[in-house]
Amino acid sequence: MIDSLIKKIIDSYSQVGIINPVDGIHYPPMQHLELILEQIKEVLFPGFFGIEALEHKELKKLTKDRVTRLHTDLLKEILKCVLWNPQEESPKYSESEAKTISEDVVISFLTHIPFLREALIDDAVAMYKGDPAASSMIEVLLSYPGFQAVMAYRIAHFFHSHNVPIIPRMITEIVHFQTGIDIHPGAQIGRHFCIDHGTGIVIGETTIIGDHVKLYQGVTLGAFSVSDGDNSVKRHPTLEDHVTIYAMSTILGGNTVVGSHSVVGGNVWLTRSLSSYSKIYLSEDFDTTYKLVRSKKD
Repeated sequence: MIDSLIKKIIDSYSQVGIINPVDGIHYPPMQHLELILEQIKEVLFPGFFGIEALEHKELKKLTKDRVTRLHTDLLKEILKCVLWNPQEESPKYSESEAKTISEDVVISFLTHIPFLREALIDDAVAMYKGDPAASSMIEVLLSYPGFQAVMAYRIAHFFHSHNVPIIPRMITEIVHFQTGIDIHPGAQIGRHFCIDHGTGIVIGETTIIGDHVKLYQGVTLGAFSVSDGDNSVKRHPTLEDHVTIYAMSTILGGNTVVGSHSVVGGNVWLTRSLSSYSKIYLSEDFDTTYKLVRSKKD
């Protein structure tokens, strides 16, 4: 009985395909990328991530060990994706070319870590100052899902901007699963980005977000549904600097721009642009109409 079932399963491998044998080019396993993401977090914020207690006298040696291990593990997984890119019908690079490309990406990423730390500290400050319930920066770093999602996004965005296949999306989906926050690695997000609560937030691939922007839970920065379209076209909205979007609002369309210092109230459905210093919100009598207020810059 078991032998018969096994034969049927093996036959389905031949008939249906979609298997990943180790003697071919192996995909990066999600489990490996989860470990690599944790390694990156340990290098970014020593003592806050990982289970090892950090003694200052060991910082130099521990950092050297962690960076060396990260270089080895990350290089291995990126090389797989450069050699086998599902967007290409056949391998684009020889193995030696792929190794050179992968090594350049990994070294560039490790070089970028001090700048990444600065950007993430700005994000943590924005979340701390933007949430009256936050008791400390430490609490934000250790426990806020918004910070975890933005940290994974900024890591993944680096690899996306360096044309690494597969891995950027896998990294953001790891944290999407953990936090309920879905940020495409291709989105462009500025400094001092604050996510408050965060569950259910969706930020699409061609979204552009300026500096000092704040999003509450359930916000969607999405595209109009199309059956078949050009992925290179901007499909998602732009939020300029100092914009606040309250809970459960949906903003759609590549031509939709929310001007700087604007506020979009909760549960708003927005498919057209707002000029700077605007405020739009549902009518107070809950008749599902919107009130739009524009204020001049002081």
